[in-house]
Amino acid sequence: MTLVSVVGATGRQGLAQMRQLAAAGYKVRALSRSETPDLGGSNVANEARVIDLDDESTFIPALEGSDAVFYTHPLQSPGMRSDLVGKMGHAAATVGVDRFVWNTSGWIPDQPGEANSYGANTPAINALFRSGVPATVFGSVLFMDNLLTNWARPFIVHEDRYVYAHEPHLEANWISLDDVGKCMTAALERQDMEGAWMNIGGPERLKPTDVTAALSRVFGREIRYDPCTPEEFGELLVKALGDSMPEENRAPMAASIADFYHYNNKSPTEPFKVDTDYMQRRLPEVEFETLEQWAARQDWSDDAHRPSAG
Repeated sequence: MTLVSVVGATGRQGLAQMRQLAAAGYKVRALSRSETPDLGGSNVANEARVIDLDDESTFIPALEGSDAVFYTHPLQSPGMRSDLVGKMGHAAATVGVDRFVWNTSGWIPDQPGEANSYGANTPAINALFRSGVPATVFGSVLFMDNLLTNWARPFIVHEDRYVYAHEPHLEANWISLDDVGKCMTAALERQDMEGAWMNIGGPERLKPTDVTAALSRVFGREIRYDPCTPEEFGELLVKALGDSMPEENRAPMAASIADFYHYNNKSPTEPFKVDTDYMQRRLPEVEFETLEQWAARQDWSDDAHRPSAG
């Protein structure tokens, strides 16, 4: 049975990736900083090993014996993105991994000059491909699962408000983390996906009022669109991260998030949009869920297990 090591196993993205790998019959190794990672009671991981992205010496021991690797870049990233991704790719190549699948957690531009983490994706993809490991890269543009975090969910559940930094005109192809995991899993057996990168998003292009309409149907009551400024959103996100973020990093992170959403609201390249016709032609085996379908199957309660930041 193919063994896939999942970097960042305790996060929302890693947990979803492990769910989809297990459902497809793969053996799963959970990689995190902890020898006993908190997987929320999930039994999908067959084994666990320690990896510390601040410590390059842990990379090869963590990956040894893996047939494939799923990698998600951390929100609080140590160092330059291209440097870390390249080192991870080199370690995977060294131990003979057959496929390295990276979810960039953001849109991948096809031209230079993009701001924020978008501009950092291109050199990082180049660094990964140059590392020598057979790789596939997905750019997932915006996660439905963000609505379950402590910077979004409490407003929805307790105040019937959808509070987000999206201006009324902004359209986005929200995608569920389970569907991201399905795309990554599908790439493992696809020779034509080796050396490929593509952006992925959900099947619908939604404005904020479309999001509230879907949530209202699921909750059976009106959820109203109540936008916040990018600065307010940055503060909400940093507050949700709590003690996981050092005090000295909080103000810079809030400012970075604010810049990110100012850019997304105004950018003519529209980074939250995806060519879904092309995506579904390339990944016909993946059935993408709508926001309403995703929301209807979630546990929105206060006591549900959730990773850091909700």
